[in-house]
Amino acid sequence: MPAFITFGRVLFAVLFIYSGATKLFSIQATADVLTAKVAVPALVAPYTVQLETFAGMPFMQLLTIAIGAFEILAGLMIALNLLARFFAILLIIFVCFATFYFHDFWNQSPPDNGKTLIDALKNLSIIGALFIIAGYGRGPRNAEASYGDA
Repeated sequence: MPAFITFGRVLFAVLFIYSGATKLFSIQATADVLTAKVAVPALVAPYTVQLETFAGMPFMQLLTIAIGAFEILAGLMIALNLLARFFAILLIIFVCFATFYFHDFWNQSPPDNGKTLIDALKNLSIIGALFIIAGYGRGPRNAEASYGDA
């Protein structure tokens, strides 16, 4: 049974590793999508200007890099079963925000919102799997030797 759980974690983590890598390989395209969907609050705007000046690139590109790196890191940590519970909880929050901002089927008319609704439901199932990982954590430790080790 532990082999199935490990295999499931690795396969599940591929989704986030691939998604993060895709963002990092197309930073400008992802930044354009973020710019179209996400508005920077006025309270945070002065800090984003400071970050832009410091880094020498637009804030949405910086945000794209941060999101891509986070997805890759979180996916790797879940696949390797290191701090899996912590990163699963962070990913729950991340997927909730992504669903709210990018899969807003409630703002579209019924015939056009079908794909967005399916994407939102997919994210809901991903959140469910992340709750399972967060609840299971690293899993129980057996005191006896495993896999024939003596």
